[in-house]
This record gives sequence, C-alpha cells and structure tokens, in this order.
Amino acid sequence: MTDLMKEIAGSQPLTIGETIALAEKHQVRVVDVVLAECELQLNLPRPEILTKVMDEYAHNLKALDIGLKDGESILLGTVASQLNQIEGPKCFQDPFLDNALLYTLAAQVGNHCIGLRPCAGTGDSCPYAGFVKAMITAGYDEVTVAEIAALILKIGSIFRVGKITTGCNMEGFGAGAACIAAATVALEGGTPRQMEKAIVLAMSPTIAVPCTPRVLVPALCTTHVGGAILIGMYAGKLCRLVDMAVNVPVDVMIAMASEVHVESARHVVPTVVEYMEPFFKRKEGVESLIRQEVKDAEQQKILETLEKAQKISKKMAQGTKPILQTYGEAVVGGSSQAVGSPTNAARIAHALAKGNIRKVTVELYPELFARRAINIPGVLMGAVFGASTADYEMYNKSVALVKEMGIEVDIQEGHEESIQRITIETDEMTSMVDTLNRGGGRLVLRDAKPSLGEAVEAAKQLGIVLV
Repeated sequence: MTDLMKEIAGSQPLTIGETIALAEKHQVRVVDVVLAECELQLNLPRPEILTKVMDEYAHNLKALDIGLKDGESILLGTVASQLNQIEGPKCFQDPFLDNALLYTLAAQVGNHCIGLRPCAGTGDSCPYAGFVKAMITAGYDEVTVAEIAALILKIGSIFRVGKITTGCNMEGFGAGAACIAAATVALEGGTPRQMEKAIVLAMSPTIAVPCTPRVLVPALCTTHVGGAILIGMYAGKLCRLVDMAVNVPVDVMIAMASEVHVESARHVVPTVVEYMEPFFKRKEGVESLIRQEVKDAEQQKILETLEKAQKISKKMAQGTKPILQTYGEAVVGGSSQAVGSPTNAARIAHALAKGNIRKVTVELYPELFARRAINIPGVLMGAVFGASTADYEMYNKSVALVKEMGIEVDIQEGHEESIQRITIETDEMTSMVDTLNRGGGRLVLRDAKPSLGEAVEAAKQLGIVLV
C-alpha cells in the first residue's frame, strides 16, 4: 500500500480540506485522492469505479435529455427546449458555459418530468448533470468526464449530509457552486490549492441564501441553479489565472455554511414564505379538495401581503433622491458599512470636539469589532483629523500618526446591535456621538455631547446622511 493509501486509510472518510491537503502533500490530483478513497471503501479497481460513477449520473442525464427535447415543467414550462431550438450561442459566446447553463436548465425541466436522483437535493443535481453533459458535448474523453464527475460526487456528499433543512445555500446554489468551482479547476489542470480557493470563493455568495421560490413559484429557480454554474466557473477560472489571497480553509467555509443553513431556515425562510406564498403555483385538482373557507382566508392573506409590500416599496422610494444625488462620497477601505458609517460617526465627534485630543474611545458592535483591521484606520482619521471617507492617503497613515502624537486609543467591543459610539477626550472637554450603523456611509444619530442638536448640524455641514 502506498503512503497515500495508508494516510487515507487512517483518516477516512475524508473532509474536502483533508482531501485537498493529501493531494498537495503527495503531489497528485485531488481526484486521485477521491478515487483512492473510494478504492479503499469499496475494494473496487479504479476503472470499475469510474464506470459506476457514470452509472450514478445515468438517470439525471436522461431527465436532462427529456427537458432538452420536449419536456414541460409545472414551474418552468418548456424553456429548455425553447432555448435549445435557438441556432448558435444562446446566452453567452463561450460554448462550454453556454451549454452548461442550457443543460442545467434542461435538467431542471426534466426533474419535473421524471424526477432526479437527489444529492443534497434535486437542485444541485441539476448543475452536476449540466456540467457533465457539457463536458461530453465538448468532446472530453470518457476517463476525464468520469473523473470530474467523481470529484463532484465527493464534494456533493458533504453537502448531502450538511443539508438538514430547507435552503438553496446547501443545495442547488451553495453545493452546486462549490462543486462546479472544483470541477472547473480540475478540468483546467489546476492545483489543489487553487481548487480550495475556488470552492471558498464560490460558496461565499451562497451563504444563508434560502430557496426564494420555495419550489412553488414559477421561474425563480432558474437563476438560483444556473447561478451555481456562473459563480462556480467564474471562481474556478479566476483562481486559475491570478494569485489571490484566500485565507479561509475550505472546511471552515463548509462548517460555517452548515450552521448558517439552519439559522436561515429558522429566521429567513418564514419571511420568504410570507412574500412568496401569494405566487405559489396551484393545481386545480388539488385545490378542488380544499375547503372554500380555507381558500378564502388564503386569498385575504394574499391581498394583505401585497398591500404590505406596496407600502414598504413606496416608503423606500420616498427615501430616495434624484439619480444625480444617489451615490455617496467615496469610501476607502472597501466597505461603506464597515468603514464608511463608523468613520462618519467619528467625523461628527471630531466636529464637536475643542482642544487638543488626548484619547479616542471606539465602541463597535461585534461584526464591526471583528472587522477592525479596516475600520479603525478610518475611525481614527475621522476622529483625530476630521478626514473624509474618501481620503485614502490619510487612511493609510492615520494609525501611525495617532501613535506618534501619543493619543491614547481604546477600542471596545459593544454588544448592542449596530452600535458605533465614538468618544473624544481633549484637554478642554469631551465630545461623544452615539450612533447606529446603516451602511452606505449612513448612520442613525441617537445621542451626542455636547448636544444632539449640534451633532445634527455638524452632520448636515459635513454632508453625512442621517437616517
């Protein structure tokens, strides 16, 4: 038994992180580790494993072909066959990407015709089948197709365990994006480290995303599941082309996703259902079995939801300005929430302060406290120098200057949601602003010293948006 096989035997079943680490250590492909693990688990030779891998996909590829030809879905109609009838490129000029999206859509339609064999769910089975079919169409040899298909199943197996409730974050979108990112890197001959980075990047936009359509609203699933192809391929290609610093281990990302998945189902999905239920597809035969009073109550709830949505939308519209006044001032540091809003709070505190600054106390709620590497330079440049959020030169030297000036800095983690409280002590007085973060460089001004009125006027003079 080789050293690789011995290590696998002592650690299996492997996490994705362990699989990638072993590939890197032994200078083999990630798929080689995946197949070696399967050889040990099932006591089968590699050629037989690859044959059986494609057998795993057979039903889903059949469903895909039905969707591509003339299949009809209750939610998507005949969109796949319509798209297939278009001569030449469909959505994009890249043939592989174009086909992967078309075939993924066809698998979605086929799912509503003969069903799919689920992995984490039937959602992620669609991009898996779509990508495999795209490889076949592109003329890749049978071994390469089967190897990539095996890699997808290994990663998908982790999500299959992790998905314990509703949520596209661990299924069509999340699992799909992770698997397609890994498949893209593998198909292009990338390194294990590039694959890990690509999976992490692809998963990031999917964290906490619920199943917005709730599997009953027409059309919405197309961009969820197709998004797995787009994000996965983009992440995979990007990590192959550039050396990007991605420092989150893949197992940490997957663990976080599984935990957030549960919280999303508890706290996000109920709101999604409230707004999407009016648009659920109904079947006349089933509805005939429902009591009329139940249907009447549902109809009243629908009307109330639509009225509520209209009021919320109107309120947001009333808070807008003309399009030529829509952008805020530039924010250095990469985030208008994590840097812009606390920096603006500090600018107001600076405007209220008189005398030589001795100490700056910064209290930030947990998320901002954790992101202090990017916001403290902004807060200090605002509090000590009154610099705007666009002053990138001061942003890069504010911490060093404050140290040189001997100003004491006390950074505290607050526990009130959205709190960002800035206190400046001088040789003459103390100024303070108590604010809540609202992103976009905006803030809620709750209290201030010497007075709230002076703080409001200072914000106005500085052009800081209070909400």
